[in-house]
Formats: sequence, C-alpha cells, structure tokens
Amino acid sequence: MEKAYQLYVYGHVQGVGFRYLTKMLADQLKLSGMVKNLPDSRVYIEIQGPSLTVSQFISAIKSNPSPAGRVDQVDIKPLALDKKRQDFVIYYYS
Repeated sequence: MEKAYQLYVYGHVQGVGFRYLTKMLADQLKLSGMVKNLPDSRVYIEIQGPSLTVSQFISAIKSNPSPAGRVDQVDIKPLALDKKRQDFVIYYYS
C-alpha cells in the first residue's frame, strides 16, 4: 500500500547538506517527493511510496542523515498521494 506524508524537521538542518542527503536517501529507496528549506530554519519534506519503504525513510531522517547537522524533532502528518509525482526533487527557494 502506498502512503504519503509531510515532514517538518527541526534542529540544525540548514546549511549542512541535509536536503542533498535527503534526496540521496529518497533516490536510493526509490521514493518520490520533495524537500525544501523553510524561512524559520526548519526543513519541509513530502515523501511517498510503499508503506514499509516510507517508514524506513522516516526512521533514517529521524536519525539524521547529515553528519554536520542535528535533528531534534520531526513532525509527521498524512498527505494525499500525488499519482503524477515520479521523482524526488530539491527546491532551492521557499
């Protein structure tokens, strides 16, 4: 079963390669979605794919894929599936 979520990531997650590493993880797991920095220093992620794989992605995000960063908290909310979304992209502007 496919699932989709939005994640708000708090901590030292901007300016440390977090978005790039998030994309690498999503690509490795063959998930689709997007990631972008928010003006309040959080990172916003939309992720979708098979339930188990999405759960693996979320666990990896919580354990901080960026060695220079720090994840303090991840808020997770369900999101409607976007059947048109095929890739995982980085947005460079909020």
